[in-house]
Amino acid sequence: MKFEGIDISKHNIVTSWDDVRRRIDFCIIRAGGDYNKKYKDPKFERYYDACKNYNIPVGCYYDAGKEFYTTQKGYECAKHFLQLISGKTFEYPVFLDIEVTPKKYKKFITDAVIAFCRLMEDNGYYVGIYASDISGFKEMLESDRLIAFDKWTARYGKEPEYMKNSGIWQYTSRGSIAGIKGNVDRDISYKNYPAIMKRGHFNGY
Repeated sequence: MKFEGIDISKHNIVTSWDDVRRRIDFCIIRAGGDYNKKYKDPKFERYYDACKNYNIPVGCYYDAGKEFYTTQKGYECAKHFLQLISGKTFEYPVFLDIEVTPKKYKKFITDAVIAFCRLMEDNGYYVGIYASDISGFKEMLESDRLIAFDKWTARYGKEPEYMKNSGIWQYTSRGSIAGIKGNVDRDISYKNYPAIMKRGHFNGY
């Protein structure tokens, strides 16, 4: 079972949601993050409302930033994420995006990830982790400690080889789709996440 999707942020320009909904099964939106300071993506609310209005199953993600390498930071970012998504429902997981934290802090990044994910779970969310196959999951994280959480893995040109059991594969950052101006990230989901969310009463359900 495969589902085609996209992930978007303020950098993407949607010109026709009607065109978009005809070509995808899901959309994952950046809610915000902590990059030098905590922020909310300025298009998050608009894109979330559009997905709901056009019946596009939706998830979201949080950009961990460069200083995500303490347990306290994990808790702080999770609390910020909870504020950003309060009152909303998501058919896809809520993800933590790990991309730019220095690799020398591998153990401590993983500690922060676990703190973040556990707090999200304690609040009723189905949380997952986004990272690149090699530079992220292999080199930046102690992935054997993260087995409990779903993975959204980026690897362009071929399917992930290190993180083989990913729930979602981001296969290009240069995709194109009617209704979006310019390049857009494209993804394949291997799980029926809407059924998982509703059955488990996660993410507001």
